[in-house]
Amino acid sequence: MSTIVRWDPFREMATLQDRMNRAFNDIWSQGRRADEDYISGSWMPPVDVRETKDALEIAAELPGLDPKDVEVSVENGVLTLKGNRTFEKAVEGETYHRVERAYGSFERSFSLPTNVDPEKVHAVYQHGVLHLTLPKREEAKPRTIAIKVQDK
Repeated sequence: MSTIVRWDPFREMATLQDRMNRAFNDIWSQGRRADEDYISGSWMPPVDVRETKDALEIAAELPGLDPKDVEVSVENGVLTLKGNRTFEKAVEGETYHRVERAYGSFERSFSLPTNVDPEKVHAVYQHGVLHLTLPKREEAKPRTIAIKVQDK
């Protein structure tokens, strides 16, 4: 005797997505570099990008970095963040038992939409987070159009 089961395509998609996520997580964890490479290699700071009605806002986590070691530039519609976090070598008589923080240089680039005004970008570094505000051009901001009523 067979049971009739209702097919739910969304459940199938969720199952597939879960399997894909697990597969990629396995690949990333196997591909981890040795500690020495991790210390001297490159890394990517995590970022949040959000849009308001007036601007794009980017927040990049850069704990432990001196703002002087970070460069922000906008060129040809691309915003670029560059920087370097140097590894503090152990002094004689000290030994590191675990190194989990990433060190080395980083570079992140973001293609900007045409409605962003590159001349008005500003950056603030606070509590280890770099906050970038990329204002929209005046003509790109949404506006409400008043409807006039005409009598014949």
